[in-house]
Amino acid sequence: MKKVYIKTYGCQMNERDSEAVAAILRARGYAIIPSERDADVILLNTCSVRDLAEQKAIGKMTTLAHLKRRKPDLVLGYLGCMAQSRGSALAEKQSAVDLVVGTQRFHHVPDYLDQIFTRRREEADSYDEELKAIVDIAEEPGSESTIKDHVLGTNGNRQATAFVSIMQGCDMYCSFCIVPYTRGSERSRPIAEIVEEVRQLVGQGVQEVTLLGQIVTSYGRNDIRKRNGKSAFVQLLEAVHEVKGLERIRFTSPHPKGFGDDLVAAYRDLPKLCEHAHLPVQSGSNRLLKAMNRGYSREWYLQILDKLREAQPNIAISTDVIVGFPGETEEDFEQTASLMREVEFDQAYIFKYSPRRDTPAAELPDQLSDGEKEKRNQMVLEILNERMARKNQELVGQTVEILVEGRSEKAGKRMFGRTRTNKIVLFDGDERHRGELLPVRIERATTITLYGDPAIHNL
Repeated sequence: MKKVYIKTYGCQMNERDSEAVAAILRARGYAIIPSERDADVILLNTCSVRDLAEQKAIGKMTTLAHLKRRKPDLVLGYLGCMAQSRGSALAEKQSAVDLVVGTQRFHHVPDYLDQIFTRRREEADSYDEELKAIVDIAEEPGSESTIKDHVLGTNGNRQATAFVSIMQGCDMYCSFCIVPYTRGSERSRPIAEIVEEVRQLVGQGVQEVTLLGQIVTSYGRNDIRKRNGKSAFVQLLEAVHEVKGLERIRFTSPHPKGFGDDLVAAYRDLPKLCEHAHLPVQSGSNRLLKAMNRGYSREWYLQILDKLREAQPNIAISTDVIVGFPGETEEDFEQTASLMREVEFDQAYIFKYSPRRDTPAAELPDQLSDGEKEKRNQMVLEILNERMARKNQELVGQTVEILVEGRSEKAGKRMFGRTRTNKIVLFDGDERHRGELLPVRIERATTITLYGDPAIHNL
């Protein structure tokens, strides 16, 4: 049995893709292992959103190429977004690479590995190093429905949460983003197919699902009609909500333009939909929002937040912010900083702008220096951390419900779970609590983490 190690870079979509590849490989007789040490195959599932992610993957492959000199039978491959955008150039520049598979062809990975091992056995004496790499970055109709297999309950442990991919691709074309070029156009799965996947997951012990898409709120807008004033995405939320045994629903990553009145109302009307909305703003400057091709203004964004907080007063809001976009002036940056102060986000992901090849923003004048980007990044982080720490401190003494996901890798023997508002809570417990919904009293808090009192659930 050949052993495969998969290393994933980037977003939750990539994590889900890697899981699906692992499940397909297992079904074909490959073993999925947690370390590269004993692997016969090492696959890097790559990200292209920022240059740093690409450089990490390339650097890792360079290291693996040295390993292959000592272990010549090792198979090395690139998967995902960088594989899609760079294609055969990856194999041409790194001769140790055997496989390059793009974002619409993940389900063919077992076939290609079989081919590589068969070819090596049959052509051991005449194998041509110049022709050995298999490269497949073709488009494939229906590929959005191939990311449906899961790996659950590793090491015999119950799995409480799962990602469910509901669509692929993006048609938004933000000026800074390479995703439409690496993931293709929007393609959505049928509602019934998604609901059945969720039903099967619940049957295996899953309590919470996170619906995934590049722009998840665009789900079905090209081929599913509105019904009773409700978008295809809200129709899907309602259908998933009806799955018996499911306790919680989340989704990511949306676009602010997808938050119509029907989705806002869903936060009021669907008890299983968690009180958390990730609402990427990217900038507080209307001038930059226009340059980013975001399609909304600062004022419109704030109106959405007002509607969400009216519909669900307990809702937590997280966001994405880019600092150092080309041409960002001190005034533009201050507008972003003031938005951070005004909204008081519960969480945010702050990114320094990274030029992406073939995107409009990469060709804009007035690119900022790395030093200025770092300075602004730290300033926004200071605002965020101060408000996160204060909001978490306000929870001390309160009792919250958490879904226990497992044992924390960073906190020793502590178990961890998440509140409905997506805050992490650590507590002293053991494996029998995995997958349970527990009330926990918050005893102390840091900027990122809450610590719960185990006495309340009679440990």
